[in-house]
Amino acid sequence: MRNTARITTAVLAAGALTLGLTACGADQDSASDTSGPLVVAASPAPHAEILDYVKDNLAKDADLDLEVREFTDYVTPNTATEDGSVGANYFQTQPYLDDFNKKNGTHIVSVVDVHLEPLGLYSHKVRKAGDLKSGATVAVPNDTVNEGRALQLLAADGIITLKDGVGTAATPADITGNPRKLEFKELEAAQTPRSLDDVDAAVVNGNYAIEADLRPAEDALVLESANGNPNSNLLAVKEGHEDDPRVEKLAKLLNSPEVKKFIEDKYAGAVLPSF
Repeated sequence: MRNTARITTAVLAAGALTLGLTACGADQDSASDTSGPLVVAASPAPHAEILDYVKDNLAKDADLDLEVREFTDYVTPNTATEDGSVGANYFQTQPYLDDFNKKNGTHIVSVVDVHLEPLGLYSHKVRKAGDLKSGATVAVPNDTVNEGRALQLLAADGIITLKDGVGTAATPADITGNPRKLEFKELEAAQTPRSLDDVDAAVVNGNYAIEADLRPAEDALVLESANGNPNSNLLAVKEGHEDDPRVEKLAKLLNSPEVKKFIEDKYAGAVLPSF
């Protein structure tokens, strides 16, 4: 049976719950109480779906009590992990994590890579990237790493050119060539698929594409390559909790043959195992 608590950004903001998501208070820190369940913050798809598969099919035999909490933003899972409201999170890439720690003074560390979600360019208005007209508007994620990935994706397809060496720190200011005079609309990553009726195209993170019923392998005009890609999604914990036996059990299960098969069967190329 699926037993997942969904927590939206709006609810968190309205209820001011960013530091107390366990409803147990600071005196029952889920990260430090290794006798209780391991509470993992995750994006709904595919992260929570993968965790639910582990919970429903593998955790009992591994003697792992696992609780999955869904978050729809890319900030709260890390702040909740830092303050101990949850014991781990599974939603982000290493470049995003490094940037988040640097900007927020957090101490989150990776435990194990699990999967890659190829970033893709989608449109409700054109069928090929080459059909984008002069002055077309393209939505991109507004967080540092994913915006950089989005622009690198467009550059790899020859749609724009970027300054040498900018990597995932790229912003529209780093564009050196824009022959179609594209205009870029910077949005929160979760909003990009919802913008497709209002813009000419949008670069959408894999997890949000799946939630929006987009099929990356079929619907993307341009799709990020998995070869040599550093943007695998990972299981992460607050520094010092890497040796928590619950975390070690979950890491092993997330890299198991059973999970690899589940990812390959369920997502048909939209999500790729990283192990």
